[in-house]
Amino acid sequence: MAEYTASQKPVKNFWLVVSALAGVPFIMVLGNSMLIPVLPDIRNALNLTPVQVSLLITLFSVPAGLIIPVAGFLSDRYGRKVVIIPGLILYGLGGVVAAAAAILMGQLAFPGILAGRILQGLGAAGTAPIAMALCGDLFRGKERSRSLGTIESSNGLGKVVSPILGAAIGLITWYAAFIFFPVIVIPIVVAMWLLVKEPGSNQSKQKVTAYLKSFARVFKEKKGLLLSAYLAGAIALMVLFGVLFYLSEFLEQQHGLFGIQKGLVLAIPVLFMSVTSFATGFIIKKKKSLMRLLVITGLGVMTASLIFLPLATNVILYFVAISIVGVGTGLVLPCLNTLVTSSASIEERGLITSFYGSVRFFGVALGPPLYGFLMARGIGLMFWSSAGLSLLGAVLAFIFIKAGKSQQQRAMFVFVPSPARKPDKRD
Repeated sequence: MAEYTASQKPVKNFWLVVSALAGVPFIMVLGNSMLIPVLPDIRNALNLTPVQVSLLITLFSVPAGLIIPVAGFLSDRYGRKVVIIPGLILYGLGGVVAAAAAILMGQLAFPGILAGRILQGLGAAGTAPIAMALCGDLFRGKERSRSLGTIESSNGLGKVVSPILGAAIGLITWYAAFIFFPVIVIPIVVAMWLLVKEPGSNQSKQKVTAYLKSFARVFKEKKGLLLSAYLAGAIALMVLFGVLFYLSEFLEQQHGLFGIQKGLVLAIPVLFMSVTSFATGFIIKKKKSLMRLLVITGLGVMTASLIFLPLATNVILYFVAISIVGVGTGLVLPCLNTLVTSSASIEERGLITSFYGSVRFFGVALGPPLYGFLMARGIGLMFWSSAGLSLLGAVLAFIFIKAGKSQQQRAMFVFVPSPARKPDKRD
């Protein structure tokens, strides 16, 4: 199959375009990760419980998870940038609301901050998952896997930088991070507007009923793969954010680390994830059998590390195990990104990818409060229950992600169109 058709020329300035797209998940992930190191400061400043302060993560992620499918549908109908750019602006405005509440309301600021976080979550719904779909529209073959690996790596880089950045900004005041959000949004909006050009045919011409039928057919044909991929993505991010939430408390209470020092240590496991994600994006190309193997391996590595963590008595071994959790996550996510993004044609890709984005957000939303709840009931229970979930994800991936064996079985990269429309050769 040709890499491009006459209607889709290779994208010029590949890395410039990918850099603009990668900026979207980078700033989106700051919305949660940058707050992790300052959550104890926010809790102390506003006299909150650990569960209450975890709502700053949850009430960002849950609205995003609920609205992402709507954003995906709109992006399929009207274009990706029409959704991404307003989403970024709304994300920035949410930071303005949260900062204003913190400055003007003092000890009573918590409800206003939560309102700003909800607004940020609604904006985030139109960002990273739609950027993934746009990568699928713009690129083919190894360029697609590289671009998606870079986006996941950018997501991970955001998680690496954000604890350090959040801790550094937190030295100014506990609410300074909220002011930072609208500032960082501006250059990404400009880059998306000027550098990224959408394919002319990415807007669906189908009626809504036909569109939904096409989506339902894709989901029915590939429900095993999609559901197992969705679950694996949710588990990987729930574990990662849960571990980071626990680690933030652990570093303060057990080792007396605060500020930038704590941010640097929090960045270690995410750095391993980011580097692994970038490398994985380069090696998987269109090799579905390799993606399947890496998903299973990554979840297996996470399982082994999570089992070991409660047993580690040496601090170095403890952080090695946490870093290996990051490596496992870095093996899993780029493969899932490519598998999900390539499972549908351009007309349904936004919605298919957005459901994947939703469950990822729900995983992020669940991690901190779940770990906060389990921390009080035993570290062993917290890590070993997470290990059980990771093992379940690996088993389901082994069963439902099938390696392509023939030209006819390449269902992940060749979409079978409905009679109602012509084939989309770009897939």
